[in-house]
Amino acid sequence: EDRDLFVKAMIKADAKVCRSKAVTSYKVAVKVAQEFGFPLMLRVAYTLGGRGSGIIDNMKDFERMAKKGLAQSRINQILIEESVWGWKEVEYEVVRDSVNNCFINCNMENFDPVGIHTGESIVVAPSQTLTNEEYHMLRSASIRIIRGLGIIGECNIQYALNPFSKEFRVIEVNARLSRSSALASKATGYPLAYVAAKLAILQTTRSY
Repeated sequence: EDRDLFVKAMIKADAKVCRSKAVTSYKVAVKVAQEFGFPLMLRVAYTLGGRGSGIIDNMKDFERMAKKGLAQSRINQILIEESVWGWKEVEYEVVRDSVNNCFINCNMENFDPVGIHTGESIVVAPSQTLTNEEYHMLRSASIRIIRGLGIIGECNIQYALNPFSKEFRVIEVNARLSRSSALASKATGYPLAYVAAKLAILQTTRSY
């Protein structure tokens, strides 16, 4: 996705995101890195599974990954953002129908903090360490996001949550069924793929 458009959409939905800048040239990337300071998170636009992305704590590694990321991106764009390494990583599976009904199917918490890719970690459903206030804070943000993006069906929203405060950031939104959706379906017994398909042909959540 175009990360710059993503950031604008999250701000419109009143959801906090990391300070960031989308760039399409190596020279501008280096300038932004110097301005933000390290550590930094580098993301590559229009790639799957976090390809080319990573947390960087020095200029030498940044220069190497920036060049590689720009080459990997289909639109020659990378996103440079502040690092939230070490924060809790939490996910919400959200469903919305064509008449704006929304519900949370499940939330999940990564055993490892931000910085360890979900595919290399353990994910627990439901979350185990969130307070009631934190749970509902992220739940409300999830509903604002899915409504703001106009998604009909199911989506996965990933958050970074500061373990020492209520501060959070939206990491990404998968506006579709994902690997996490399969886990959520198994954990809850709720057929997310089936329901998402029905919602796509404008049936409503009242039927399910």
